[in-house]
Amino acid sequence: MAHAQGPSPDHAGHDHAAHDHGHAHGHHHGPVDTGDWRYAVGLIVNLAFVACEVGAGLWSGSTALLADAGHNLSDVLGLAMAGGAAWLARRAGGPQKTYGYGKATVLAALANALLLIFACGAIALEAVQRLDAGAEVQSRIVMMVAGVGILINLGTALLFMRDQHSDLNARGAYLHMLADAAVSIGVVIAGAAILFTGWSIIDPLVSLAIVAVILFGTWGLLKDSVNLALDAAPRGVDVEAVRAAFLSIPGVSAVHDLHVWGLSTTDTALTAHLVHDRSDPEALLAEAHRMARARFSIHHTTLQLEAGPLPDCPDC
Repeated sequence: MAHAQGPSPDHAGHDHAAHDHGHAHGHHHGPVDTGDWRYAVGLIVNLAFVACEVGAGLWSGSTALLADAGHNLSDVLGLAMAGGAAWLARRAGGPQKTYGYGKATVLAALANALLLIFACGAIALEAVQRLDAGAEVQSRIVMMVAGVGILINLGTALLFMRDQHSDLNARGAYLHMLADAAVSIGVVIAGAAILFTGWSIIDPLVSLAIVAVILFGTWGLLKDSVNLALDAAPRGVDVEAVRAAFLSIPGVSAVHDLHVWGLSTTDTALTAHLVHDRSDPEALLAEAHRMARARFSIHHTTLQLEAGPLPDCPDC
């Protein structure tokens, strides 16, 4: 919808009397299907398994099994935060929260990444302390419990696999569960090696190797969540490509004040000023919005139209 508007405060001092200004708001405020039930299922199953794994780890004397339990516990907490954030994101905003609670999903993703790094540090510390301990490990119990862990973790990961590329929290949960499955596989291998060689030192060494793998896989999640927390453009959205797409619309001669940021881990917002020479601003606004939605999956756009070139516009 195009509205007549007075001079823009961003360009005070210039004569805008002959300029047409328009705003188009393409809002997509319906609740995102975050699959809250998946977090509940993951929480219940993994919390029960953590309790069993801690008992088995203490009984068998396995550092790797206790490390796996600690990592699973971090995932339980991460799932709780991600599920809570997904619930918050579905709530409508109030007078002071005009964007709603979608940003809670970003904060949860960031906390999830930091929690995983902290868990890795705790696992590594315990493994190093056990290197010289030489405690006996009951490898058969270790292998059996870790084997169950593989099935539980892979099953939980499958719940989030579909949405891992479109929702940062789903991606965090997916990575967590895959990391846990990798830990469990490593624990099974460690148990088998100890069973056939009798070398208990294999247990903490495998734990350290698994920590390195988990940290490598967590870096991308941490980077993406920090970027979204800083209102950077979401991963997969090239701002210069967005600018070029607007400039490719017939009649648009310049684009300035272009901003793209994440409202949540799933929704992206955009604001921009388009300089044009067209006589049909309503049609231009509709075309620009359709382009942003179709090419970049940006459903929340705010566009201001300005007729003719603007002087002193460094980012046009």
